[in-house]
Amino acid sequence: MIAIIIALVITLRFVVLPSSLTDTRFHRESTVEREVAKKVAFAGATVCGTCHVDQMTKKSKGYHKTVSCETCHGAASSHIENPAQKPTAPRGREFCVFCHAYDQSRPTGFPQINPVVHNPLKPCTTCHNPHDPVPSQAPRECSACHAQIANIKSASPHALIGCTSCHTVPAQHKISPRSAVPTKPETREFCAKCHAQGAAQKDAPKIDFSSHGERFLCWDCHYPHLPERTVKR
Repeated sequence: MIAIIIALVITLRFVVLPSSLTDTRFHRESTVEREVAKKVAFAGATVCGTCHVDQMTKKSKGYHKTVSCETCHGAASSHIENPAQKPTAPRGREFCVFCHAYDQSRPTGFPQINPVVHNPLKPCTTCHNPHDPVPSQAPRECSACHAQIANIKSASPHALIGCTSCHTVPAQHKISPRSAVPTKPETREFCAKCHAQGAAQKDAPKIDFSSHGERFLCWDCHYPHLPERTVKR
Protein backbone atom coordinates (compact mmCIF):
# COMPACT_ATOMS: atom_id res chain seq x y z
CA MET A 1 0.00 0.00 0.00
CA ILE A 2 2.80 2.39 0.92
CA ALA A 3 4.59 1.62 -2.33
CA ILE A 4 1.43 2.50 -4.29
CA ILE A 5 1.13 5.86 -2.50
CA ILE A 6 4.80 6.66 -3.17
CA ALA A 7 4.33 5.74 -6.84
CA LEU A 8 1.29 8.03 -7.10
CA VAL A 9 3.18 10.93 -5.53
CA ILE A 10 6.12 10.49 -7.90
CA THR A 11 3.78 10.25 -10.87
CA LEU A 12 1.95 13.43 -9.88
CA ARG A 13 5.17 15.28 -9.16
CA PHE A 14 7.10 14.49 -12.31
CA VAL A 15 4.54 13.34 -14.90
CA VAL A 16 1.07 14.78 -14.34
CA LEU A 17 1.71 18.23 -12.86
CA PRO A 18 3.10 20.90 -15.21
CA SER A 19 6.53 22.30 -14.47
CA SER A 20 5.03 25.69 -13.70
CA LEU A 21 3.61 24.19 -10.49
CA THR A 22 6.71 22.32 -9.40
CA ASP A 23 9.66 24.39 -10.62
CA THR A 24 10.83 26.57 -7.68
CA ARG A 25 12.98 28.73 -9.96
CA PHE A 26 9.93 29.53 -12.08
CA HIS A 27 8.01 30.50 -8.93
CA ARG A 28 10.76 32.83 -7.73
CA GLU A 29 11.09 34.57 -11.09
CA SER A 30 7.33 34.94 -11.58
CA THR A 31 6.93 36.31 -8.04
CA VAL A 32 9.62 38.94 -8.61
CA GLU A 33 8.09 39.85 -11.97
CA ARG A 34 4.62 40.18 -10.43
CA GLU A 35 5.77 42.36 -7.53
CA VAL A 36 7.92 44.63 -9.71
CA ALA A 37 4.94 45.20 -12.00
CA LYS A 38 2.86 46.60 -9.15
CA LYS A 39 2.52 50.35 -9.01
CA VAL A 40 4.48 51.90 -6.14
CA ALA A 41 2.00 53.63 -3.84
CA PHE A 42 4.16 54.90 -0.97
CA ALA A 43 6.78 57.59 -1.37
CA GLY A 44 8.61 57.18 1.94
CA ALA A 45 8.87 59.67 4.80
CA THR A 46 12.27 61.09 3.82
CA VAL A 47 10.92 62.34 0.49
CA CYS A 48 8.25 64.46 2.20
CA GLY A 49 10.91 66.59 3.89
CA THR A 50 12.24 67.75 0.51
CA CYS A 51 9.33 70.19 0.13
CA HIS A 52 7.68 70.27 3.54
CA VAL A 53 10.71 71.42 5.51
CA ASP A 54 8.88 73.30 8.27
CA GLN A 55 6.47 70.46 9.00
CA MET A 56 9.24 67.87 8.97
CA THR A 57 11.41 69.96 11.30
CA LYS A 58 8.57 70.34 13.79
CA LYS A 59 7.65 66.65 13.55
CA SER A 60 11.26 65.49 14.02
CA LYS A 61 11.32 67.09 17.48
CA GLY A 62 7.82 66.10 18.59
CA TYR A 63 6.05 63.03 19.95
CA HIS A 64 5.04 61.96 16.44
CA LYS A 65 8.64 61.82 15.19
CA THR A 66 8.47 58.04 14.73
CA VAL A 67 5.13 58.15 12.90
CA SER A 68 5.49 58.08 9.11
CA CYS A 69 3.85 60.95 7.23
CA GLU A 70 1.89 58.47 5.14
CA THR A 71 0.41 56.90 8.25
CA CYS A 72 -1.87 59.93 8.50
CA HIS A 73 -1.79 61.35 4.98
CA GLY A 74 -2.05 58.12 3.03
CA ALA A 75 0.09 56.81 0.18
CA ALA A 76 1.81 59.79 -1.45
CA SER A 77 3.59 58.47 -4.52
CA SER A 78 1.05 60.11 -6.84
CA HIS A 79 1.51 63.41 -4.96
CA ILE A 80 5.28 63.25 -5.54
CA GLU A 81 4.75 62.68 -9.25
CA ASN A 82 2.07 65.38 -9.49
CA PRO A 83 1.91 67.84 -6.54
CA ALA A 84 -1.54 68.96 -7.71
CA GLN A 85 -2.86 65.61 -6.43
CA LYS A 86 -3.10 66.49 -2.77
CA PRO A 87 -2.75 63.77 -0.11
CA THR A 88 -5.48 63.34 2.46
CA ALA A 89 -5.35 65.53 5.58
CA PRO A 90 -7.53 63.91 8.27
CA ARG A 91 -9.11 66.48 10.57
CA GLY A 92 -11.99 64.54 12.10
CA ARG A 93 -11.94 63.28 15.70
CA GLU A 94 -12.53 59.72 14.53
CA PHE A 95 -9.03 59.48 12.96
CA CYS A 96 -6.87 60.25 16.00
CA VAL A 97 -8.75 57.84 18.25
CA PHE A 98 -7.39 54.93 16.22
CA CYS A 99 -4.27 55.39 18.37
CA HIS A 100 -5.40 57.52 21.30
CA ALA A 101 -8.78 56.15 22.42
CA TYR A 102 -8.45 54.30 25.73
CA ASP A 103 -7.30 50.71 25.29
CA GLN A 104 -6.05 48.81 28.32
CA SER A 105 -3.61 46.82 26.16
CA ARG A 106 -1.58 49.95 25.37
CA PRO A 107 1.56 50.62 27.43
CA THR A 108 1.35 52.66 30.60
CA GLY A 109 1.98 56.33 29.89
CA PHE A 110 0.75 56.22 26.29
CA PRO A 111 -1.59 59.22 25.86
CA GLN A 112 -5.16 57.89 25.90
CA ILE A 113 -8.49 59.66 26.13
CA ASN A 114 -12.18 58.91 26.29
CA PRO A 115 -13.38 60.57 23.07
CA VAL A 116 -16.92 60.88 24.42
CA VAL A 117 -15.95 63.29 27.22
CA HIS A 118 -12.58 64.67 26.07
CA ASN A 119 -13.34 68.04 24.43
CA PRO A 120 -16.52 66.62 22.89
CA LEU A 121 -17.41 67.57 19.30
CA LYS A 122 -14.19 69.54 18.81
CA PRO A 123 -11.60 68.44 16.22
CA CYS A 124 -8.37 67.25 17.83
CA THR A 125 -6.48 69.88 15.84
CA THR A 126 -8.29 72.57 17.85
CA CYS A 127 -5.76 72.01 20.63
CA HIS A 128 -3.09 69.75 19.10
CA ASN A 129 -0.75 70.41 16.20
CA PRO A 130 -0.54 66.99 14.49
CA HIS A 131 3.18 67.39 13.75
CA ASP A 132 3.95 68.22 17.40
CA PRO A 133 0.87 67.23 19.42
CA VAL A 134 1.85 68.77 22.75
CA PRO A 135 -1.41 70.14 24.20
CA SER A 136 -1.85 73.86 24.71
CA GLN A 137 -2.07 73.14 28.45
CA ALA A 138 -0.27 70.40 30.35
CA PRO A 139 -2.68 67.68 31.60
CA ARG A 140 -4.06 68.55 35.02
CA GLU A 141 -5.04 65.00 35.91
CA CYS A 142 -2.82 61.92 36.05
CA SER A 143 -5.61 59.96 34.37
CA ALA A 144 -4.95 61.85 31.12
CA CYS A 145 -2.06 59.45 30.51
CA HIS A 146 -2.54 56.79 33.18
CA ALA A 147 -6.14 55.89 32.34
CA GLN A 148 -5.72 52.20 33.08
CA ILE A 149 -4.31 52.83 36.56
CA ALA A 150 -6.95 55.49 37.26
CA ASN A 151 -9.75 53.08 36.33
CA ILE A 152 -8.38 50.36 38.61
CA LYS A 153 -7.77 52.76 41.48
CA SER A 154 -11.29 54.22 41.25
CA ALA A 155 -12.73 50.87 42.36
CA SER A 156 -10.34 50.34 45.27
CA PRO A 157 -10.12 51.55 48.90
CA HIS A 158 -7.35 53.88 47.69
CA ALA A 159 -9.78 55.69 45.36
CA LEU A 160 -9.81 58.90 47.43
CA ILE A 161 -6.04 58.99 47.95
CA GLY A 162 -4.39 61.44 45.57
CA CYS A 163 -1.57 60.19 43.39
CA THR A 164 0.82 62.71 44.94
CA SER A 165 0.20 61.20 48.38
CA CYS A 166 2.47 58.33 47.32
CA HIS A 167 4.36 59.82 44.37
CA THR A 168 6.42 62.99 44.22
CA VAL A 169 5.84 64.28 40.69
CA PRO A 170 8.27 66.77 39.10
CA ALA A 171 6.56 69.58 37.18
CA GLN A 172 8.58 68.58 34.10
CA HIS A 173 6.91 65.14 34.16
CA LYS A 174 3.83 66.59 32.47
CA ILE A 175 5.97 67.80 29.58
CA SER A 176 8.66 65.09 29.36
CA PRO A 177 7.12 62.10 31.13
CA ARG A 178 9.89 59.61 30.34
CA SER A 179 12.82 61.80 31.36
CA ALA A 180 11.27 63.32 34.52
CA VAL A 181 9.93 60.31 36.36
CA PRO A 182 7.85 60.44 39.59
CA THR A 183 9.22 58.81 42.70
CA LYS A 184 7.84 55.54 44.05
CA PRO A 185 7.83 54.36 47.69
CA GLU A 186 10.83 52.13 48.38
CA THR A 187 10.35 50.84 51.95
CA ARG A 188 7.75 49.08 54.09
CA GLU A 189 7.76 52.07 56.42
CA PHE A 190 5.93 54.15 53.80
CA CYS A 191 2.80 51.98 54.00
CA ALA A 192 3.19 51.77 57.77
CA LYS A 193 2.33 55.47 58.02
CA CYS A 194 -1.30 54.48 57.44
CA HIS A 195 -1.45 50.73 58.11
CA ALA A 196 0.74 50.11 61.15
CA GLN A 197 -0.93 49.53 64.50
CA GLY A 198 -1.34 52.90 66.16
CA ALA A 199 -1.08 54.88 62.89
CA ALA A 200 -3.08 58.10 62.83
CA GLN A 201 -5.14 57.07 59.75
CA LYS A 202 -8.14 55.66 61.62
CA ASP A 203 -10.08 54.12 58.72
CA ALA A 204 -7.12 52.20 57.20
CA PRO A 205 -6.71 48.46 57.89
CA LYS A 206 -4.03 47.88 60.54
CA ILE A 207 -1.40 45.13 60.74
CA ASP A 208 1.59 44.29 62.92
CA PHE A 209 4.54 45.33 60.75
CA SER A 210 6.98 43.46 62.97
CA SER A 211 5.57 40.12 61.81
CA HIS A 212 3.26 40.70 58.84
CA GLY A 213 4.93 39.99 55.52
CA GLU A 214 8.29 39.29 57.15
CA ARG A 215 11.07 40.68 54.94
CA PHE A 216 8.90 41.30 51.87
CA LEU A 217 7.93 44.76 50.66
CA CYS A 218 4.20 45.48 50.85
CA TRP A 219 3.82 45.61 47.06
CA ASP A 220 5.37 42.17 46.71
CA CYS A 221 1.93 40.92 47.75
CA HIS A 222 -0.42 43.91 47.39
CA TYR A 223 -0.97 45.90 44.21
CA PRO A 224 -0.96 49.52 45.51
CA HIS A 225 -3.72 50.76 43.20
CA LEU A 226 -5.99 47.85 44.18
CA PRO A 227 -4.57 46.53 47.46
CA GLU A 228 -7.14 43.75 47.85
CA ARG A 229 -5.43 41.99 44.96
CA THR A 230 -2.85 39.86 46.69
CA VAL A 231 -0.29 37.26 45.68
CA LYS A 232 -0.44 34.10 47.77
CA ARG A 233 2.89 32.75 48.88
